Amino acid sequence: MADRGLVILLAEDDEGHAYLVQQNLLDAGLANRIVHVKDGQEALDYVRCEGAYHERTPNGPLLLLLDINMPRVDGVEVLRQIKADPKTTEFPVIMLTTTDDPREVKRCYELGCSSYVTKPVEYDRFVEAVRRLGLFLAIVKVPREDDRV
Repeated sequence: MADRGLVILLAEDDEGHAYLVQQNLLDAGLANRIVHVKDGQEALDYVRCEGAYHERTPNGPLLLLLDINMPRVDGVEVLRQIKADPKTTEFPVIMLTTTDDPREVKRCYELGCSSYVTKPVEYDRFVEAVRRLGLFLAIVKVPREDDRV
């Protein structure tokens, strides 16, 4: 099981997808806290302890699951900003999206994403993709966010 202190930040504007991701990560055996935000700006605010999260204290490992197509700030821009900031560049970022355009996949890896998981449109395939992601997260080592410079 993954580090119980690990917080998974899920940035997903589709409530149905967010619910399925959370439920299937739980079903895969993850007992980690999952924080759901509805767009990329909220994700950046959470990571930076700004806006609605200005009173949040960074503590423990943080992993980001980002949808690409979100309002205000899209997932690729969140990824770019996270990886450009020396305080957050080590955070693992997993792109979780319906976009399987090879150019988009390549761009995300070039920007530093740790993994790219395509959300299949079919429910059973989507559930299986999230279950596999849960198994992956159960063994991955994530740096602590309070170790930031």
